Amino acid sequence: MSSVLNPAVPAGAYDQFLLEALPRARAQRAWEPADGPLPALYLSHGAPPLFDDGPWLRQLFDWALTMPKPRSILIVSAHWESAPLSLSADGPLVYDFGGFHPRYYSMRYDTPDASTLARQVSSLLPVHQHASRGLDHGAWVPLMAMYPLADVPVRQLSMPTQDPSRLLEIGARLRELRAEGVLVIGSGFMVHGLPFVTRDMVLNGAVPAWSSEFDAWAAEALGRGDVDELAAYQNRAPGMPFAHPTPDHFTPLFVTLGAADRPDAGVRTTIDGYMIGFSRRSFQTLP
Repeated sequence: MSSVLNPAVPAGAYDQFLLEALPRARAQRAWEPADGPLPALYLSHGAPPLFDDGPWLRQLFDWALTMPKPRSILIVSAHWESAPLSLSADGPLVYDFGGFHPRYYSMRYDTPDASTLARQVSSLLPVHQHASRGLDHGAWVPLMAMYPLADVPVRQLSMPTQDPSRLLEIGARLRELRAEGVLVIGSGFMVHGLPFVTRDMVLNGAVPAWSSEFDAWAAEALGRGDVDELAAYQNRAPGMPFAHPTPDHFTPLFVTLGAADRPDAGVRTTIDGYMIGFSRRSFQTLP
């Protein structure tokens, strides 16, 4: 049976999506200083199966179209945990996944030179400039949906720690970039309990209680801007540790909140629902 995990045509949904999206992407106007600061985003990135989920592709793209096209994008992904704090190069993509059709390992996302963005980031934070590392799938996969023309410069920032307070501080240091047309993104997955996936989740999209309860808790805390509650997720959130047996897909959220004008102002959910039982809640910060 064909599904996003077993597509009849690998990435066929993405091919169809491009036919519809590219004309609209070309018409998107560019950010100007009069637009004011861009929001900061947290998104659930989806991995290669995103390319086989037409509705999800369109949700990400439509979200991008609600904003002017950024001058550049700085993204923090769950898949690059590295200290000291490091900044990617304009290098080849990192295909950091296994077991998929060869089509996904030949996909390209050739974005423009991002040296200006690198200088902007370096003026705000002490960062190690990586010589060759490009974007990993937590970055290039969702960006291929949001900005399919690949015409926005992108750099990826590593996560040097999983400590929420330190990630909030990093986000705060990046805050002023938003007023310069830089889109700051934390890329993870609102629920990411891969070791606990069941056959019913894969075949029928069953949502386990540990996923729905964690999602409801996170949505409520995010809505009221309760950063302290979110930071205590390992001890306070229902569904743990099943929802996040490792912290890497939740903690990019703290870079996003730190980059907000007011981390306690609440957020606007832009995408919700589930993929193989995992909450894919995504949001943007409020002014």
